[in-house]
Amino acid sequence: MARSGGKIAKGEPFSVRFAISTDLAVEGEARRLRRSKSSIVEALTEEAMRLRRFPGIAFRGDDVRRRPWAIGSGLDIWEICQLVEEAGSIEELVADAQVTLRQVELAAAYRERYPEEIDEAIAENRRPVDEWRELYPFVRVSSATR
Repeated sequence: MARSGGKIAKGEPFSVRFAISTDLAVEGEARRLRRSKSSIVEALTEEAMRLRRFPGIAFRGDDVRRRPWAIGSGLDIWEICQLVEEAGSIEELVADAQVTLRQVELAAAYRERYPEEIDEAIAENRRPVDEWRELYPFVRVSSATR
C-alpha cells in the first residue's frame, strides 16, 4: 500500500451501485460498526483481495482486530511466523508444531507482503509480563509463564 505522510494513499473516487440486498447489508454493517459505508466496502474489498492473493488463509476476529490465519492449523499467520523465528529449523517446526510446510510457506509469503502487520503482532505477543499486568491487572499469570 502506498503511504503518504504516514497515511495510506487513496485512489481516485468512483461510483458503484450494489444490488439492494448488498447495499442493505453494507449499510447495516456501517451502522453496527459506526463507520462509513465506504470504509466498510474498502475493508471488505481489501480482505477479499488478500484471500485471493493467499489461498489457504481466512480472517477471524472482530472488526478492528481481524487477522489472517492458516486454514487447517488453528494458528494465526503471525503465530506461525513467530514459531519459525523460534524453531531450530522449518523441518523441525513442521514435525513438532502440527503445521504443514505449505502453511509455513504461506505465512512467510504473507509476512513478506505485509511485514509491518506481522511484526507488530509478534512484538505485541512478546511484551514482558509486567507490561501485561499493567494493561490487565485482573489477569493472573501462572508460574509456568513467568
